[in-house]
Amino acid sequence: MLQDVALVRSQAARARALALTTVSQAGIGHIGADLSAMDILCALYFGVLRGGPDDADRDRFILSKAHASAAMYSVLALKGLLLQEELATFGGRNSRLSTVVSTRVPGIEFNTGSLGHGLSLGVGSALGARIQGSTRRTFVLTGDGELQEGSNWEAAMLAASRNLDTLVAVVDRNLAQKGASTEDVNALEPLDEKWRSFGWEVRTVDGHDMHALLDVFRSAPLTAGKPTCVIASTTKGKGVSFMERNLEWHSRRITPELLQQALQELEEAPND
Repeated sequence: MLQDVALVRSQAARARALALTTVSQAGIGHIGADLSAMDILCALYFGVLRGGPDDADRDRFILSKAHASAAMYSVLALKGLLLQEELATFGGRNSRLSTVVSTRVPGIEFNTGSLGHGLSLGVGSALGARIQGSTRRTFVLTGDGELQEGSNWEAAMLAASRNLDTLVAVVDRNLAQKGASTEDVNALEPLDEKWRSFGWEVRTVDGHDMHALLDVFRSAPLTAGKPTCVIASTTKGKGVSFMERNLEWHSRRITPELLQQALQELEEAPND
């Protein structure tokens, strides 16, 4: 387990650097969301998701917070599903690397972008697995801000009523959305009790603690007959001092000078 943790941490550091460079070169993107979700994505892709691209019983992943696309593409590049050179086309005209993810990109299995709909797709995926007699799991990464949309709770209610224990919702709980705190816009707390009241098994973990992430994801389903919700407490802009918890970095442009500073901070950060 310790060796796995070290490997995934190393990949997360590399992916952060790739995402920062990608967003800086493009002049667009949502780097705050990319960095808060990166440890979750790397835990899943380098330590949890089972099966290869051609395996019918492979685990499925849905990025509901599709604006964290630079993070997603960086992880896929490190997995070998994209050439790293293609990251330079991010957000460009005629590029398949759009600012929200789509199935034009190898490794992306669900089109997303309209916030609040990823969990519904996850319910469909889990129901499909049951019909096919497959034991595959479906992981859905959602932002906390998008939980203010009612479609999530319709999906949550259905998942519990159908006992979809192969479905895992992961909430990137960075407490921020565009321009404001989630709690100032439409308070979500007590978030864990909300999920439990809908019939889900819930765990709250440090979303940057790789050991905790790997442990809870690998243990899913946590309870037979119940879908799982993992609330991952994260920091928006994680890993870069001037971005962390700074609402301005929801989608601000990264100048070459700031990119250099950010990359230096990542290089000097302890990998523990």
